[in-house]
Amino acid sequence: MSTASHALPRWTLWAPLAAWLILALSRVLPAQGVAVALLAVGLAGAVFAAVHHAEVVAHRVGEPFGTLVLAIAVTIIEVALIVSVMLTGGPEKAGLARDTVFAAVMIVCNGIVGLCLLVGGWKHGEQDFQGLGASKALAVLASLSVLSLVMPNYLSAMPGPQLSTSQLAFAGVSSLVLYGVFVFVQTVRHRGYFLAAGAEDEAAHAVRPSGRVTSTSVALLFASLVAVVLLAKLLSPAVERGVLSLGAPEAAVGIVIAALVLLPEGLAAVGAARANRLQTSMNLALGSALASIGLTIPTVAAVFIWTGRPLLLGIGGMETVLLALTLFVSSLTLSTGRTTVLQGAVHLSLFAAYLFLSVTH
Repeated sequence: MSTASHALPRWTLWAPLAAWLILALSRVLPAQGVAVALLAVGLAGAVFAAVHHAEVVAHRVGEPFGTLVLAIAVTIIEVALIVSVMLTGGPEKAGLARDTVFAAVMIVCNGIVGLCLLVGGWKHGEQDFQGLGASKALAVLASLSVLSLVMPNYLSAMPGPQLSTSQLAFAGVSSLVLYGVFVFVQTVRHRGYFLAAGAEDEAAHAVRPSGRVTSTSVALLFASLVAVVLLAKLLSPAVERGVLSLGAPEAAVGIVIAALVLLPEGLAAVGAARANRLQTSMNLALGSALASIGLTIPTVAAVFIWTGRPLLLGIGGMETVLLALTLFVSSLTLSTGRTTVLQGAVHLSLFAAYLFLSVTH
């Protein structure tokens, strides 16, 4: 978590405004060359500004509410982007939510977690965090992942890897309820499972942002999130053309979208691991994966039930094996509450396998 201050950095004030200015200019510029570059710059600035303002709000409310704010902020970006792209696209976009959510789980559980464990272990040797909290998060993540991404392949109510209207409604409601229970456990009932030793004392003595600064950050966070959604929607055709021109499959577009929205949170998690705050890193990473499924699936389910459009959710055989292996390895490496560079290397090897197989199978 970034150090609190009583004044926001100037770039966090100007970045959202610049993003909205670029949005206005995009109406008169052709969607190629310089215009695409401007959209990318505006999107990057808005994303990092959004995460910075989320950190300010998070520091004001304290842990573990802080990492929850970051996870929900990033997920709002992801959900809005997925829904907007799917609604404006044709039938070929019916699997975008599935591809993006699965990519988010792989990026978080193997890429971000692996890099945090490797960087933290390399600098500090062994690192400690609350194994009880990680185990509970993994149990919820496994349930949500299998019910939403694997189960549709084994049901016969609808042809293909999709759910009937009643099944989709059940999947959406159950995902939202389970995620809500996890948030209640994390923030109220068993909050201590998600706090590092001495975290309460650290929070008590750290200088918190003033109410005025926090209110400003809340407003700029909202402005940044809306700008991100609109910019990403304008950029998505160029991203898709670039991915497909490289000969990559359609699912690679979901990987790019997930990586784009998870990049700032991933950097924050790695920075916390370098500062020997692995508990914050795990809260950020696992909380982001849970929010990605627990909020995306209900939202997408509600939208597609309302519109009556088909929604593909079941992942393929290769993806199912990778998901099962990721959940199994995560349960082994994170349940003890002590990590070294070895666990980080294992997760990163799984992430490399995921990327390689996604573009070659």
